[in-house]
Amino acid sequence: MTALSPPPLYTVHRGKNPLIISMPHVGTYIPPDIAANMTPEAAFVDDCDWHLERLYAFGKRIGATMLAATHARYVIDLNRSPDDASLYPGMDTTGLVPFDTFARVPLYQPGKEPVAADYARRRTAYWRPYHDALARELAVLQLQHSQVLLWEAHSIRSHVPRLFEGKLPDFNLGTADGASALPGLAADLEAVIDWHGGYSAVDNQRFKGGYITRHYGRPEQGVHAVQLELSQATYMEEKRPYTFDETRAEEVSTLLEALVQTAMVRIATG
Repeated sequence: MTALSPPPLYTVHRGKNPLIISMPHVGTYIPPDIAANMTPEAAFVDDCDWHLERLYAFGKRIGATMLAATHARYVIDLNRSPDDASLYPGMDTTGLVPFDTFARVPLYQPGKEPVAADYARRRTAYWRPYHDALARELAVLQLQHSQVLLWEAHSIRSHVPRLFEGKLPDFNLGTADGASALPGLAADLEAVIDWHGGYSAVDNQRFKGGYITRHYGRPEQGVHAVQLELSQATYMEEKRPYTFDETRAEEVSTLLEALVQTAMVRIATG
């Protein structure tokens, strides 16, 4: 993505219901000073969570607060720990500042990879503002509601050999093995998907929830965090130019709304 002037670091739409839909990986903007050191491959932002704003457009209608990043995860990954600790020790994954794509294609020209000072600057300039905004919106809703749902919206290609074998299930729910939300919530949501039919679903398997889910999900304090890693094969073409499929997406969006609504009712009733 190119622009005459940089976009804001994130967009926010404030709702009144106890729901935040966070989309930290939908951004495509790479600042020129960073892009100058990158390979041509980076400009394709292949590992973007494409089109989630359209899939979750219902959020505004149901009173959700919507928080979406504008900068690409290649700048800095907002769903990683600021100290770059691995989410899945012993497993291959990309870090806080990715050096390559999910397909292991280098993102930087030789000798121009980020160093410690770049990490520090990007944490301050890009990572911190999104997390400050998320914490602020959660705090506002917690003043108004006893229980709040933080829905972490993500998507990924159905085949990424670096990260998982074979084809990814369609709906991958994560609650940090039950620690980030009401006990049994992920299983309840999986049951909704099974009842709907036509899609595969798992909970707390390959994707258990990233840093945001694990850090902000505090059910004992009234914040329930759920991450959904959605297979992009369910709603779009997975090859460039990543075309949105209106027909498939409409059905998926309807199911997403049912999942979010189910989660809200479940945490409200305990």
